[in-house]
Amino acid sequence: MRRFLSGRTSKILVFALCLTPLSMLLWRAYNGNLTANPIEYVTRDTGTWTLRFLLLTLAVTPLRRMFKAPELIRFRRMLGLYAFFYGFLHLTTYVWFDKFFDAADIVKDIAKRPFITAGFTGFLLMLPLAVTSTSGWIRRLGGKRWQRLHRLVYFSTLAGVIHYYWLVKSDIRLPVFYGALLALAMLLRLPIWLSRVRSV
Repeated sequence: MRRFLSGRTSKILVFALCLTPLSMLLWRAYNGNLTANPIEYVTRDTGTWTLRFLLLTLAVTPLRRMFKAPELIRFRRMLGLYAFFYGFLHLTTYVWFDKFFDAADIVKDIAKRPFITAGFTGFLLMLPLAVTSTSGWIRRLGGKRWQRLHRLVYFSTLAGVIHYYWLVKSDIRLPVFYGALLALAMLLRLPIWLSRVRSV
């Protein structure tokens, strides 16, 4: 298993799996199966996958420690970039197909509707993470500063959960479930943070 996780094949497989939600969405579009409200369907689907990929990114560190599989770290950057990719598709669907690039209407929407404010905040927090995801940026910023910057992923994920919770209004089971996963990911990190504090 460790040899497989360290090999090139595993990365290609994970890359392909990460594209599966987009492939399924395109297939549904090709077959005219995006429900009676295709814009809403695409917006919801890409938003949900953004949150899922954020949670998968946060799960890498606890899982690699629990299963003693340091090779899993190879997939964290890819998962994070896919979270940004689906977040970009989510935002683009809203800005382009829902608002037709009407800047005034978008600004009014952000100010008026709290769930959009939360979602937009979450995307803005992901932006510097995507930009600085390369090895070159790690060298420029230095390991410690880069790690501090990339802790924004916790706040971005929290903003995503809040965005989803405020959006659904009545059936809150899924956003609560994702919120519980976020809380679990944070809880599993607690021993790591405590050990770092003691070593200072």
